[in-house]
Amino acid sequence: MEWICAGQSCVRGTSAKTKKIFRKFETFLAPARQRMQPMTPREQDLARQLEECLEALKQSRRENELLRQKIDLLIRRVFGSSSERMDKAQLELLLQLSQGQTITPPEAPATVATSAKRAGGPQTQRLPENLPVVEEVIEPEAVKDKPQEWRCIGQEVSEQLDYEPARFLRRRTIRKKYVHRLDLNRAPVIAPLPERLLDRSLPAPGLLAQILVSKYCDHSPLYRQEQIFLQRHRVHLPRQTLARWVELAADWLKPIYEQIRTGVLAGGYVQVDETPIEYLEPGNGKTRQGYFWTFNRPGGESFFDWQTSRAAACLEGIIPSTFTGVLQCDGYSAYPSFANGRGEAIKLAGCWSHVRRKFHDALEQAPRLACWLLRQIQNLYRVEANLREHRAGPKLRQAMRASQSRPIVERFQRAMVRLKSSGRYLPQSLLAQAIDYALGQWPTLEVFLKDGRIEIDNNLVENAIRPTALGKKNWLFIGDADAGQRSAIIYTVIENCRRRGLNPFKYLRDVLTRLPSMTNWQLPEVTPQAWAKAQPQVQRQTTS
Repeated sequence: MEWICAGQSCVRGTSAKTKKIFRKFETFLAPARQRMQPMTPREQDLARQLEECLEALKQSRRENELLRQKIDLLIRRVFGSSSERMDKAQLELLLQLSQGQTITPPEAPATVATSAKRAGGPQTQRLPENLPVVEEVIEPEAVKDKPQEWRCIGQEVSEQLDYEPARFLRRRTIRKKYVHRLDLNRAPVIAPLPERLLDRSLPAPGLLAQILVSKYCDHSPLYRQEQIFLQRHRVHLPRQTLARWVELAADWLKPIYEQIRTGVLAGGYVQVDETPIEYLEPGNGKTRQGYFWTFNRPGGESFFDWQTSRAAACLEGIIPSTFTGVLQCDGYSAYPSFANGRGEAIKLAGCWSHVRRKFHDALEQAPRLACWLLRQIQNLYRVEANLREHRAGPKLRQAMRASQSRPIVERFQRAMVRLKSSGRYLPQSLLAQAIDYALGQWPTLEVFLKDGRIEIDNNLVENAIRPTALGKKNWLFIGDADAGQRSAIIYTVIENCRRRGLNPFKYLRDVLTRLPSMTNWQLPEVTPQAWAKAQPQVQRQTTS
């Protein structure tokens, strides 16, 4: 209570100003008093629904972010560049831009320096010297009229590169019969017919070689070859006939394929990968998915094997039980399952290229962190490039990796373990998946540090798969499951010709001509590796 003066007298009471202050204080304390009171069941239900909505909103936002990352990755894979190569300047640029710094573009090099560099480079030959020459001499009209009045004092020569399309020909073998002039009772003699791939067969080795090269090297399906032969050469060869001839050639090339396969698996170190190939399922006209399993020995040869599944049991039928050594592969679960079934006979080696690929996919999500991790992987590849430049052997590679690559690998591992334990990124995000993949493959990723024979990645076997990827875009699927292995045989021969820089047509024509008269002991002489050593250098092609 307080004294309130009204006129000449004062009374005790509460003034309007004080009441106003009390009202403000009551308004301030009302929410607190309400909180002190227990909520009604209706209020509790509303509060629970509000919490559920907020949690669902957070979950939706997380899902939207993950889906946005996947969509961005899909767009980059479809429409963006497929190369993962990033130089040091690109990594530095992304790192600095992520920190909010501005980058001053470097000045353009002088035009004079560029011109001098081009002028000082090696001059490429305009026309190959080994091409056959067709000369055409053109005489002036005045000389044609009175050649006795003119004397040649020189000539001007100009060259053009011309082309003659392929042509069919009928190779006719004539064997004459003879009888003895004096001994009339002696039976007639005739020269024996040269050995052929198939008795009374129509195709000669040259035609078979052309069909195989067109389909498995130039990726032209048989139905297109049928159209080309008919429309351009007036020779009708049905597709079914061409398919039978491909089967005939594959059967004859199978011993060479087995020689290559034995050589690849005999080294104790094999790279392996698989690629899906559709094949036609008989009866209903639908396709099913099969696989080409590709095996490669670095510095040696490679071979394909056809299987209708991707299970670990397929490896049991391909790799013999006597194989011991290192199997380099990606993170597919069939390889650890297969290796565990063989005990300690097989050791798995990982692929750093797959690790780099996953961090490259996470660039949009965390540019600075992904760039730092990619720079560490780039440093590893820089060491490998230096070793290749100096043609280092296994011992030198092992020593250099121990001194230069191992510290980088250990730093890379510590960073990933720290990121994994921090919980900064959602488990389904691209960066978290890349970290989980690398840590899950870590024992296999360290194998190359301990053995100088082992490559840092599995790129060599992936390069061998590329021709099949180009081919299936044209012929789409294999005729049936049995035709898959025939394609694997021919792809193996074509791929090893490419590696040796051989002309596949010349090789196949020569080998298919010689095979019918050869013995099993002579087969090692006609593998692409042995055939390349026996050929003059001028007959080889430069590999692209």
